[in-house]
Amino acid sequence: MTKTGPIIVIEDDQDDQDILEETFRNLNYPNRIIFFKDGLEALAFIEKTDIKPFLILSDVNMPTINGFELRKLIYNNAELSVRCIPYLFFTTGTNKQGVQDAYAMSAQGFFIKPNSMTALENTIRKIVEYWQECHAPSQYAD
Repeated sequence: MTKTGPIIVIEDDQDDQDILEETFRNLNYPNRIIFFKDGLEALAFIEKTDIKPFLILSDVNMPTINGFELRKLIYNNAELSVRCIPYLFFTTGTNKQGVQDAYAMSAQGFFIKPNSMTALENTIRKIVEYWQECHAPSQYAD
């Protein structure tokens, strides 16, 4: 986990992307925010680049592959799993089974998108500040 790396947001809804972009702009974090509308595009970027993301915020319901399928692909990829990129689900709604499935595949969090801008900023602030404080094995030299 590289704390200065970009925040990857996988969100297929343009309105939600716009709201999240405004939220991150208001919070003024130094991390670049990179949006993907599709899990496969995000996976290709993560696999083929030397950029080390700070964290991944993923919607659940997306075209091509959903957030759960993407999480499995990242988790089962030996090169990506040792990079310790926090993978958090950030979606509009769920049920008990969805949350259980997320944690069964070692997701580091599951969040429901708040309905107000203030609540959204508070949630994003808590997420980012938590991961800024957290230590991961990938931070230490071999």
